Amino acid sequence: MAVPRSVLELIGNTPLLELTHLDTGPCRLFIKLENQNPGGSIKDRVALSMIEQAENQGLLKPGGTIIEATAGNTGIGLALVAAMKGYKLILVVPDKMSREKIYHLRALGTDVRLTRSDVGKGHPEYYQDYALRLSKEISGSYYIDQFNNPANSSAHAATTGPEIWQQMEQHVDAIVVGVGSGGTLGGLSQYFKDVSPQTEFVLADPKGSILVDYVEHGRYDEAGSWFVEGIGEDFVPPLGDFSQVNHAYSITDAEAFSSARDLLLKEGVLAGSSSGTLLAAALRYCRAQTTPKRVVTLACDSGNKYLSKMFNDYWLLEQGLRSLPQENNLSDYITYRYRDGATVSVAPQDTLQLAHSRMRLYDISQLPVIENDQVVGIIDEWDLMHTIQANSRHFSLPVTQAMTSQIQTLHKKAPLAQLIATFDAGHVALIVDDDNRFLGLVTRTDVLNAWRQQLN
Repeated sequence: MAVPRSVLELIGNTPLLELTHLDTGPCRLFIKLENQNPGGSIKDRVALSMIEQAENQGLLKPGGTIIEATAGNTGIGLALVAAMKGYKLILVVPDKMSREKIYHLRALGTDVRLTRSDVGKGHPEYYQDYALRLSKEISGSYYIDQFNNPANSSAHAATTGPEIWQQMEQHVDAIVVGVGSGGTLGGLSQYFKDVSPQTEFVLADPKGSILVDYVEHGRYDEAGSWFVEGIGEDFVPPLGDFSQVNHAYSITDAEAFSSARDLLLKEGVLAGSSSGTLLAAALRYCRAQTTPKRVVTLACDSGNKYLSKMFNDYWLLEQGLRSLPQENNLSDYITYRYRDGATVSVAPQDTLQLAHSRMRLYDISQLPVIENDQVVGIIDEWDLMHTIQANSRHFSLPVTQAMTSQIQTLHKKAPLAQLIATFDAGHVALIVDDDNRFLGLVTRTDVLNAWRQQLN
């Protein structure tokens, strides 16, 4: 086999894996590992197809500028192809996109324009309207418009569908897909109408998206919000062919994230949040069957883009998607608990250099000083500056030379009013138990998050 001379030649022909460690009822469940594409997602296929079509039609000139709106992985696919082909790329992305994706895009030379994720179509900050406006303002640019570009769905009709059909030995009872731009559903529907019209399509949709209502009732109300990236919509994408969708499942963020984490823990597949949504729906479908079926779903992208989010226990806590045992006292407000090794701290004899390094690493401005499980002080950036300003060699001094030892702690059973009073006085809340052992810090953000979660 010839060795590829471009990373673009590695797009497609991804492996298929049977999942054998999850409860799939009477069915066999297979997952196509689209996270093995060079850009890490199924959208590499779409990006290559759309750019090559624009080239063939003369819509994209050498050295030209591509503009697109993307809430998911299409942006990374476009960035990869654009970089390899020498095009400039401007992407308008909602501000809920994970940091890993944004870092990836910028490393590929993409001009990333962040916009609001809490507004709908017609608002000037809505990501698709924003991108269209840019394309009209920038001379010679090409708006690739994945939501209306037929090369999006044709990529799946020409490559993804035939690959699944061949890998499944021409026996596919059901395919579980999600819908963002609608290209995957549209392309696979087009292909399987010809080769296997009896194959059922199952829609996996984030709770808050309007597409389940559209499939089940032919109408929909105003969309809600969701954390899952890349799928779910507040409108019906023109490229999506819903005529073959036989079942539709609305999947909560919590179920999607839990399923993605199970996929890693039990099957060894590191996949993203949309993949968790698809897997959750696939498992529901499989368990509901009374006869054996061969079911296929997709690992749409790699989970390494979500390590700071759904694979981060504390992010899940902060978003109300995970909970800890409650004691009905102030300790319930602690997100990063000391007994779990989650509190970032220093010891009295640690150096100021170490204290500064931990502040930078964890993006915090103050640290408790802990000795024998008790708080003996607190050190913040001002303490460091005050001690080091005379001589930078003072970084080698122990923390005791700079910390504030006059501290106030709050017993975990203290009333909430005392916690609020601590904040009003400009102090951080240091929570202790009956033996004066340190339990953790409580910040204003921790309290606000707890109150917000009570509304859910």
